[in-house]
Amino acid sequence: MKSIFSISLVIMLFLSLNLLAETPIIDSDMTLKEALKGTKAPADIIEKLEIVSVEYYSFDNKLHRGQLVLHNSVVEDVKKVFNMMKADKFPIAKCIPIVKYDWSDTASMADNNTSAFNYRFVAGTTNLSNHAKGIAIDINPVQNPAVYNNGNISPAGAKYNPKAKGTIKADSEYTKFLVGNKWRWGGSWTSLKDYQHFDKP
Repeated sequence: MKSIFSISLVIMLFLSLNLLAETPIIDSDMTLKEALKGTKAPADIIEKLEIVSVEYYSFDNKLHRGQLVLHNSVVEDVKKVFNMMKADKFPIAKCIPIVKYDWSDTASMADNNTSAFNYRFVAGTTNLSNHAKGIAIDINPVQNPAVYNNGNISPAGAKYNPKAKGTIKADSEYTKFLVGNKWRWGGSWTSLKDYQHFDKP
């Protein structure tokens, strides 16, 4: 009788712990069709894109779930690095497909949105960005802005402070993991410092 009671107690405790497990706040819950609405990307790019759900702790210290649109070749790398960030509670402001911002990179960055696919040109050029193929990701643009040699910063008003939460650094395990898997980090560039940016061309 005593052993039955003990087993019942263990089962009740297990169920209670499951009920207490964190339920993520949903930042984005789109279908791939919804996330690509209005894009000018050609069919040969679209057919290689996936919409991927990722979980992360935001700056409110609560668990969130968002989405990224990615080329199928980089999905596993991105999932792994987000799992690392979640385990460390590295804060990510939000992850919402950029369609929400009418495909405006400027608006997405200003809202501190982490994003991947966006069929667009490299700023100030007529060259397609690696974001146009879904093989690039920008993480926490406000904490990790693009700093140009002429002094301009994007997003406007942002400041790179390596000691701030949510900041990407050269010696962070996330940078080492991605670079070790043949990604490039914009923070190591000399033409500009694009701290938010990783790509895998």
